[in-house]
Amino acid sequence: MTDEVPPINQHGHESRQKKSSGISKSTFMLSIFFVALVGFVAGTRSTQVYAALAPMFGIKASSDTLELQLVQKTYQELKANYDGKLDTSKLVDGAARGMVAAAGDRYTVFMDKAESDDFAKQLSGEVSGIGAEIGVRSDQPNILRVIVDSPAEKAGIMAGDVIVSVNGESVDKADSSTVASKIRGEAGTSVKLVLKKDDVSREVTIVRAKISDVSVRWSVKDGIGTMIISRFDQDTGSLARQAAESFKSQGVKAVILDLRDDGGGYLDAAKDVASLWLTDKMVVTEKTNGKVTDEVRTSGTAVLAGIKTVVLVNGGSASASEIVAGALQDYKVATLIGEKTFGKGTVQKLITLPDGRQLKVTIARWYTPNGKNITKDGINPDKTIQLTTDDLNAGRDPQADAAQLSLQ
Repeated sequence: MTDEVPPINQHGHESRQKKSSGISKSTFMLSIFFVALVGFVAGTRSTQVYAALAPMFGIKASSDTLELQLVQKTYQELKANYDGKLDTSKLVDGAARGMVAAAGDRYTVFMDKAESDDFAKQLSGEVSGIGAEIGVRSDQPNILRVIVDSPAEKAGIMAGDVIVSVNGESVDKADSSTVASKIRGEAGTSVKLVLKKDDVSREVTIVRAKISDVSVRWSVKDGIGTMIISRFDQDTGSLARQAAESFKSQGVKAVILDLRDDGGGYLDAAKDVASLWLTDKMVVTEKTNGKVTDEVRTSGTAVLAGIKTVVLVNGGSASASEIVAGALQDYKVATLIGEKTFGKGTVQKLITLPDGRQLKVTIARWYTPNGKNITKDGINPDKTIQLTTDDLNAGRDPQADAAQLSLQ
């Protein structure tokens, strides 16, 4: 999930392909936050609405009508009394969105076609926008990360900025997907944001551009290899292995794995990254209703096994990031430095619905190798180092400095 996402990511992504009843499903980890809204904004005849809704929820229109009687009645009253033009497609999406929202889980969400298309772009890392990742902190949309040389960076936007409004429209308590969709747009067009930090608001106008952001960047300095993972997408595993092999060939004495503000991604990618340090070890266990449904183990050559490692984490490290950090911490192959992680210990499945729509539904909880589910609690670093607004404004990074010092 890139550009104004989630940790999709901002924060999530598929891990394994599964088939069920002919519907393609993808199990993925994601810290992108959606809070669906109930809404009916459309319609034509009730029979058409019912026919459209029934298959979406797996209901046979010919025999199982009781479950949707209220929907039918609501539509009939809406059509009979509403003073305005109605649209069937929007009504169907609104009904589906409301039903899913009623589950009461912020990670179980309905996506219409436009949102599904945006989600796919987020996973690919190629979108047109301002070049920033968005997540929700304290129920407010925040800038989690700003991409180097992006329009956002050039406009002075920084991690920790709270997004107050987009083009004059308040986004108070909005989910990251909603905010992202408002900010993204055609390259060359502009978007006006009101941002707030430390109770001081400012307005910025930014010209959107095509954003292409790789998920893994790495460098070597003074014998220490630094690997920065911004999200766990389809290419992350192979890119991380390239980085590890580069470190190995250059004879690095230590490694810093930077997972700060990484909102998550594919579970398979998390497994691949953990596999660089761990040989045939349990990375994560999934449980549904208290019963183990899956166990994920590392595979491949542990290129970085035995190399002293520090993992940098913070409150924006979520989901797949926490899986990697938790596994490396539990097996005592790395020291965690920074701040407590976000705390997303659930697994979602992505289900394809008719006409390009999608349903993301929580199917399990995941547990670290030591059996901990980190939902809400997050993972505590071995050494807590704060990164303050003053540090950011001054270009300081005490967390990275502490990592460097510990590896000397």
